Amino acid sequence: MGEQPIFTTRAHVFQIDPNTKKNWVPASKQAVTVSYFYDVTRNSYRIISVDGAKVIINSTITPNMTFTKTSQKFGQWADSRANTVFGLGFSSEQQLTKFAEKFQEVKEAARLARDKSQEKIETSSNHSQEPGCETPSSTQASSINGTDDEKASSAGPANTHLKSENNKLKIALTQSAANVKKWEIELQTLRESNARLTTALQDSAASVEQWKRQFSLCHDENDRLRNKIDELEEQCSEINREKEKNTQLKRRIEELELELREKETELTDLRKQSEIIPQLMSECEYVSEKLEAAERDNQNLEDKVRSLKTDMEESKYRQRHLKVELKSFLEVLDGKIDDLHNFRRGLSKLGADN
Repeated sequence: MGEQPIFTTRAHVFQIDPNTKKNWVPASKQAVTVSYFYDVTRNSYRIISVDGAKVIINSTITPNMTFTKTSQKFGQWADSRANTVFGLGFSSEQQLTKFAEKFQEVKEAARLARDKSQEKIETSSNHSQEPGCETPSSTQASSINGTDDEKASSAGPANTHLKSENNKLKIALTQSAANVKKWEIELQTLRESNARLTTALQDSAASVEQWKRQFSLCHDENDRLRNKIDELEEQCSEINREKEKNTQLKRRIEELELELREKETELTDLRKQSEIIPQLMSECEYVSEKLEAAERDNQNLEDKVRSLKTDMEESKYRQRHLKVELKSFLEVLDGKIDDLHNFRRGLSKLGADN
């Protein structure tokens, strides 16, 4: 009921990893409200942030704290009481600047409040010493100015009142001394924690630089792999074009083989016809004219046969030549395919290593 919000903003909340003291662990899944609160009764300031029903920041600001900007949109501070380092990621540099300025104002106000409390303690200790010195003089004055009866009547209540006041002041002085020792011990503990947290902050800053260098290296490696993948895709397209050419050559060879079989069939038919002609000549003399015509036809057929044989030899030679070229092409293609498989295996191994 005594706390009042004096500044509110939104940011992503992080905490330092308690094990490594280097990595940041997200404390919120999204940007949450982060507020400065002022406690009127205790005269203290706190930074509080709540994610749903979970309190993720409850940090009391002391004059020894320092808010550090580690980037344009990220800042952090160490809380020795919570034994952790809080980090805030803002959506803009202006929000980070406003939060840092407010942190400095609140820290200065906390310092002034601490100085005032120390002045009050010193004032109370001085007052506790002054009545102890004045008590003998007052008793002497009463003994000098009064009679014996007056001493008996007035010295009793006065001494009792002074003793009670003196006891109260002694108790207050004892409590203030114990509080001073307690605060000194706490101050020493805070200094040690601050030193440890400062070391952790320096380590985290070094880790951030290392992460940036690793990110740059990974980015360059990614670009190089992308260029390599583009080259491989281009090589694959060339291989596909070679495969299409190979398929066309195979179809052409099949067509030539089919033509060759047709020519052989025609040649067989012509041979059969040439075997029948002499028998017809011996049996049918009266058809000499027809025989001469048949002989002329036979001569023509023989010329055709010779031309067909020539064509057949040429086709066989072309077929052999095509087979040799096809065999050499297939060997080159198999070598390229093997190189491609080896390169893909190397690329897969490189991706697994990364």
